[in-house]
Amino acid sequence: MTANLALSELGFSADDRVVIIHADDVGMCAATIDAFFELAACGIVSAGSVMVPCPWFPAVVAGCRKHAELDVGVHLTLTSEWNGYRWGPLSTRDPASGLLDEDGYFYRNQDQWRNVDPQAVRVEVEAQVDRAIAAGLDTTHIDCHMFSLVRPSLVDQYVSVGFKRELPVLMTRQPQWVAALSEAAITGWEQQGLPVFDHLREMPLAGSAADRIDLAKRLFDQLPAGLTYLITHPARDTPELRAITPDWCHRVADYDVFHDGGLAQYVHKAGIQIIGWRPLRELMRARRNLR
Repeated sequence: MTANLALSELGFSADDRVVIIHADDVGMCAATIDAFFELAACGIVSAGSVMVPCPWFPAVVAGCRKHAELDVGVHLTLTSEWNGYRWGPLSTRDPASGLLDEDGYFYRNQDQWRNVDPQAVRVEVEAQVDRAIAAGLDTTHIDCHMFSLVRPSLVDQYVSVGFKRELPVLMTRQPQWVAALSEAAITGWEQQGLPVFDHLREMPLAGSAADRIDLAKRLFDQLPAGLTYLITHPARDTPELRAITPDWCHRVADYDVFHDGGLAQYVHKAGIQIIGWRPLRELMRARRNLR
């Protein structure tokens, strides 16, 4: 494997195993908020991203004022998947945008989109990033909920808002992403200064939630050399969480596992390097300033 350009510039070797351990869906509900702050302070979670259109976004902002050192990004949200708890766009109520279902919320998943307007997507994406910045978040990165923007028709709206705000967006050479976007496109963005991940891994939200710590250890054991993005969905066990999503037990298990000091010792003993998004953001900005 060719050495990752971002890792090389950050001083890592081609053989190093480097990972961002990321908490997705922060602010989706109350159960996710303190879970993220606790894991970032006491566990090995090194970054998280917030769902700006969700009702609990102001509570995330309030918490971030007390934890300004944390890596917090924007989890661009264009879908609303749950049955009894929904949210919609910040920028429009116009059905012609293609973003709204018959109830006026985001569609439950991107496969339901029929006539989504790329320009409406761009306006909504910018509105979410700008609201986070205006709220005072020291925004370190951008990623997207349910990978809804990882498609040829919309990826330019995703990447270009990152370049415009000098914020790295999640981009990876995971085979599925290369197949969807092309190696040429990913390399082109990398040459423009975007840090690119070699691998993407995820703690699953399906199957058994038992023996989660063994699953996490196996994942770290198998972590390849290069830069990996590991997605988790930690949340506390609350009545609200249980009412929202049938995968609540997996989210609570992620919280328990990544709060476990034994897992932290296991990862460090394995020689795995944990970083956040902040050094990648500063690297991207330094690259862009040299142009």
